[in-house]
Amino acid sequence: MTSGARLGLLGGTLDPTHFGHLDAAETARQALALDEVWLLPSHDPPHRHADPMATSFHRFAMATLAIVDRPQYRASDIELRRAGPSYTIDTLQELHAAGWAPSQIFFIIGVDAFADIASWRAFPAVLDASNFVVIGRAGTAPAPVASRAPALAARVETPTYRAGHPHDTKILPVNGPTRDVSSSLIRTRLRDRQRIDDLVPASVERHIMAHGLYRPVGSLHEER
Repeated sequence: MTSGARLGLLGGTLDPTHFGHLDAAETARQALALDEVWLLPSHDPPHRHADPMATSFHRFAMATLAIVDRPQYRASDIELRRAGPSYTIDTLQELHAAGWAPSQIFFIIGVDAFADIASWRAFPAVLDASNFVVIGRAGTAPAPVASRAPALAARVETPTYRAGHPHDTKILPVNGPTRDVSSSLIRTRLRDRQRIDDLVPASVERHIMAHGLYRPVGSLHEER
């Protein structure tokens, strides 16, 4: 870790990693001059009712493949190595122990997911553990941040924010072009034998096809 470096984190099931994830990460990276962005596939997502459809191995592999041509990015197994639910506060505290100050960390999240922040473990303390970069879905301005969570309005800052203290953290709404893609849409298209090349990087598509991911049981056997 470099003193004063800015680290972006984009977590989630990443089942699979797609252009929506990458667009959000790149929007945050450019708006906030982030030095690195880590993709964090979760081991056991606490806010998702169904288990991931792809294994941890495949989800980590796809996250790695999705950023193979992006030198400022890396895939991290920090949550996959930890047993039990993948709580964000635990991940942030692990990064603090590794030397990252809260003000150096920028957790990237969609505006819809941020609306449920009060249900997260260790809320509101989790907001002191990192900056939160709130990305508007499909390029829409994330103006509802304060209205959806009025008690947090005082924390909202512009993307030009510069921390003056290691524990100075803010909520940073960022507007930018993000493609309207979801992992469920990708899985639906694959189930219906439709193209997904407009939804995921070519390297991710190749991995999905090579391993028969997200297809109905027996479909590989039927195609032989």
